[in-house]
Amino acid sequence: MALSPKLPILILIITLSSVTASASNDDLVAELLSLRSTSNSGVIHLDDHSISRFLASATTPRPYSIFLFFDAVQFHDRPELRLAEYKKQFNLVSSSFIKNNPNNAKIFFCDIEFQYSNLTYTRFGVRTLPHIRLVGPTQGFTDSEPMSKGDTTRFAESMAEFIEFKTNISVGPIHRPPLLSRIHIILITLAILAFIPYFIKKFIAGQTLFHSRKLWLAGSLFVYFFSVSGCMNNIIKKAPMYLVDNNNPSKLVFFYQGHGMQLGAEGFIVGFLYTVVGLLLAFLTQGLVKVSNVIVKTLVMLIALAVSVLIVKQVVVLTNWKTGYGIHGFWPSGWN
Repeated sequence: MALSPKLPILILIITLSSVTASASNDDLVAELLSLRSTSNSGVIHLDDHSISRFLASATTPRPYSIFLFFDAVQFHDRPELRLAEYKKQFNLVSSSFIKNNPNNAKIFFCDIEFQYSNLTYTRFGVRTLPHIRLVGPTQGFTDSEPMSKGDTTRFAESMAEFIEFKTNISVGPIHRPPLLSRIHIILITLAILAFIPYFIKKFIAGQTLFHSRKLWLAGSLFVYFFSVSGCMNNIIKKAPMYLVDNNNPSKLVFFYQGHGMQLGAEGFIVGFLYTVVGLLLAFLTQGLVKVSNVIVKTLVMLIALAVSVLIVKQVVVLTNWKTGYGIHGFWPSGWN
C-alpha cells in the first residue's frame, strides 16, 4: 500500500508539537525549582497570573503536582480560623519535603493570597478558610482535590499522609525545630550544675520550697483545677479563649453550643465552679469538724451544701445546653 504524501508532514508536525510541549513543561519545572530555591521554607508564592500559567500553559498530564494553601493575611488575627498555625504547619511540611527529597520536582508547595488572587479563589470555588487543595498532573481548577482541616498539632503529619495517599510521593519524616537551641541547653546545664551545691545545703537544712506546706497546698489546688477545667484539652488543641459573634462583631462568645468544640473560657469557668465545690467539701471535712459550736457547725454545713448543689446544678444545665444530651438523676424505685 502506498503512503500518502501528507503522512510524513503530519508525523513531523506531531513530533515538533511533542518537542515543543516537552520544552514548555521543562521550562515550567525549571522556573518552579528556581522559585522554590529562593524561599526559606520552599513554599512558592503565586497569584492569579502565575497559577494560571503553571496549570494552563503546561500540557496534561503535567510532570508535577501543586499542593496549594489558600491564605488571607487579614484573617490571621481571627482565633477561630487559626490560619497562621495552619500556614506554619504547611511551611513545615514543605521544608521537610525538600530536606528529605532535595532533587524531587514531582510536587511543589505553593500558597496564594486572597488579596491578590480573588479570581483564583473563585475558579477553585473556595468559600471558607482554612483551605488546602491538591492539583494533580491531570487536574485543573474544577476537579482538584481539597484536603479537610484537622488538629493543628498533627496537621503536618496529616498533610504528608494525604500527599502520599493521593500521589504516591513520600514526604518523609517531619523535621520540627527544637524547642531549645544548643546554646540554650548548655547555659541551662551550667546553671543547674552551679545551683546543685546550694540546693543540697538548703535541702538538708529543710529550708527549700519543697518543705513548705503552702506550696504543696497551692500545687494541689492547681492540679485539681487543671484536671477539672480541661486545660490539657485547650493546650493540645490550642482552643481559643473566646470567639467573635458573626452576627455582632462587638459581642464575644464565651460558651460554644456543640460538643465538638470547647472554648478556653468555658473550661476555666466550669473548672472554677468545680474548684469552689472541692474547696467547700475540703473545708467541711477538714476544718468545720474542729468547730465546737454545734449551731455554727450546722449552719455553715447547710450553706456549703446548698452552694455546692446550686453549682453542680448549674454545670449540669450548661452541659445539657452544650451537648444536647439530657443528664438527670434516677431516684431509687422504692422512693416512688
